[in-house]
Amino acid sequence: MKKFARIIGTGSYLPKKVISNFDLEKTLDTTNEWITIRTGIKERRVVTDQSTCDLAIEASKKALEMASLKATDLDLIILATTTPDKIFPATATMLQHRIGASCPAFDLQAVCAGFVFALSTAQQYIENGSANNILVVGSETMSKIVDWNDRSTAILFGDGAGAVVVSSDNTTGIKHSKLYSDGSYMSSLHVNNDRINELGTIEMAGNEVYKIAVKRLSELAEETLNDCNMTSDDLTWMVPHQANIRIISAVAKRINLPMSKVILTLDKHGNTSAASIPLALDVAVRDGRIKKGDSLLFEGIGGGFSWGSVLVEY
Repeated sequence: MKKFARIIGTGSYLPKKVISNFDLEKTLDTTNEWITIRTGIKERRVVTDQSTCDLAIEASKKALEMASLKATDLDLIILATTTPDKIFPATATMLQHRIGASCPAFDLQAVCAGFVFALSTAQQYIENGSANNILVVGSETMSKIVDWNDRSTAILFGDGAGAVVVSSDNTTGIKHSKLYSDGSYMSSLHVNNDRINELGTIEMAGNEVYKIAVKRLSELAEETLNDCNMTSDDLTWMVPHQANIRIISAVAKRINLPMSKVILTLDKHGNTSAASIPLALDVAVRDGRIKKGDSLLFEGIGGGFSWGSVLVEY
């Protein structure tokens, strides 16, 4: 019998420190009103003394608890992150050790598209019978690579983690995934570290990124629905990467999806890169908006560029 990959648990975690737009007004040539209108972001969380692994642990524990599983039940851990704690070992192996799992674990890097790439990878392991229970995590400490004097990026990014447990099931869960990459766009959004031991900071050509993101994500959303013989009427929710309200609104408009069917958390979280989709998912699951049987579209784009979508029956 064919096995399907189904999400059976979600979890998320945010650091306690909040930086509001009003805080940024004090150090940058900007205003709360300008940031809110241009991005939809009002505040973001940042770490003080926590690591990417620390955030991942808290989100993972909550996802495992919802799934009624122990860490020892896991067959694989995939951690999507742009901000690993070390060049090596993989932050996923630190997470594996600290939660008491004994399974293989590896990091996956596709920047803001990391979670959809990781979830699609987990789907393959489940469907080919290589694993029954997989922990997929997006965890980021983006504040460590932000130049807080650069208005174009300092207003956007935040820290956080989200996690899901994906398990083998006899009923449909993940219906479809679609992934793309195009390295020719590297200079539009990248970290400017010239040597491997330099952390560097984010550099972004904002207008170019906006145009590329709207074009690629709009095309992707249409392709995904067409591949599944669906329309926006068949979607219960779109859970997008929380990058910018204008990008999200443009994609929703392209597929005729009302904004009332879009899960938004960027006003409180900012852009948490690979963590943003699982963070938004967990918020909406726990507040009751997302229910069993709902049809969900995840989509995101990250530097490189890499972009992708996953269509899920929750």
